[in-house]
Amino acid sequence: MAEHTPRRDQPRLRPAPLLFEPAAAASDPEHFFDLESIEDPRALLERATELTLAFRAAADRATEFQAVAAAQLADPRRFDRLTPADIAERAEWTEDYAKKMVEFGQGLMRGGEGGPGHTDPA
Repeated sequence: MAEHTPRRDQPRLRPAPLLFEPAAAASDPEHFFDLESIEDPRALLERATELTLAFRAAADRATEFQAVAAAQLADPRRFDRLTPADIAERAEWTEDYAKKMVEFGQGLMRGGEGGPGHTDPA
């Protein structure tokens, strides 16, 4: 299983595969990655935990990409630079959160304090 908050000096572990669901199964609101068909509680706990960690790792990674994009959009060297308010509106964030995400993204791009594996700036 994957760690959802890897340390800076450890390599990032890959999350458990999410295994995409067929469209017909995904349209059934009771169906979720076939968990409802697992009868053994030990197996259910194991697979549900794998999925939880995979989703957390995916969310953490997506947040890092959001932060990098926000930092790039706010870069003063860009002729089409966006303000934190503009970024906040596009991402449906508050302006304060957009400012934090820009700073976090700048750190990620520098590879410094906000480097990969660092947690969400909120």
